[in-house]
Amino acid sequence: MEIYVVKPGDSVDSIARALNANAEQLIYDNQLEYPYELAVGQALLVSGYTRDADRAVSVSGYAYPFISPWVLEQTLPYLTELRVFSYGFTDTGELLPPNLGDDGWMITEAVRFGTEPVLTLTPFGPDGNFNNQLIHSVVNNEAYKANLIRNLLDTMEEKGYVGVDIDFEYILAEDRDAFSDFVWQVAEAMRAAGYRTSVALAPKTKADQAGLLYEGKDYRALGEAADSVLLMTYEWGYTYGPPMAVAPINQVRRVVEYAVTEIPASKIDLGIPNYGYDWPLPYERGTTKAATINNVQAVRIAIEQGAEILFDNVAESPYFTYTADDIEHEVWFEDVRSLLAKFRLMEEYGLRGCGYWQIMQWFRANWLLLQDQFYILK
Repeated sequence: MEIYVVKPGDSVDSIARALNANAEQLIYDNQLEYPYELAVGQALLVSGYTRDADRAVSVSGYAYPFISPWVLEQTLPYLTELRVFSYGFTDTGELLPPNLGDDGWMITEAVRFGTEPVLTLTPFGPDGNFNNQLIHSVVNNEAYKANLIRNLLDTMEEKGYVGVDIDFEYILAEDRDAFSDFVWQVAEAMRAAGYRTSVALAPKTKADQAGLLYEGKDYRALGEAADSVLLMTYEWGYTYGPPMAVAPINQVRRVVEYAVTEIPASKIDLGIPNYGYDWPLPYERGTTKAATINNVQAVRIAIEQGAEILFDNVAESPYFTYTADDIEHEVWFEDVRSLLAKFRLMEEYGLRGCGYWQIMQWFRANWLLLQDQFYILK
């Protein structure tokens, strides 16, 4: 496959003629809408006739139970694992089912496409946010841990899950070792029953990194305990932060460079964002809130606003600015160039694969490019 960056005066037909490509295929692969306008600087995926893949990787994607059935059906052929988001638990280890819909239909669809359904476990409190007091209560009490593990095993057998993904965030520093021991106990119980265990890791660049997001995660211990880990290499640019790339490749690389010193590359999945943000300007900390947008939507905004899409060569991420209703905006998102940089990083370090947060929106060019670069384990 080839990536083409739109220049002034280009049209779908002129690009197709210049590249000896099929215009209808170009429209389909890149989800272009009639009348098929383009933005200067837009990156297009151009289908070719050869395949570059020479290595198989594991590919996972997180999804809520309210995902569009059509989007899920389109995405499942490209996934090794479907990570259903998410199950919770009480402070005594009682398991709580997803509160945003039934997960049964997702499991059925996953099995139909040869994709393995995975139960995602999160410590959400009543306010819907990560609650480190829930974590503290369970990981420090043997009876509560045993109760949660027993409930997990019962639910996985009943529902047909093949693994559990432990996504605990903002773990207290004092609970670091207790959390590692909890993952060990979960993983041993799962392996004994024929299931797998993965754990999501905050994007650390050194062992003693300060901050509530990092201090409770021991990369080496968790990498030894779990069957695989997911590096959450996204959210440098986030809803309440200043405008910047969501997953700048220079920062992502720093996380990978550290991770492989603590965990075998064959256990590491690279986290990939499937979204972008639109910030109103000027940015004011504590006040400004960015709107979450999908990658196709970002390009459509650029087209509608007549904005040129630029590319940051350090972050290897696309961005643009525009003004609407007298308010200036700055948009950062992912395109096939930024995704290719991440796929090449996976190849460079021989990582196990990648995991998408999240697959709620359909971005066809991503999956076509991924399939061109790697064989997807099924």
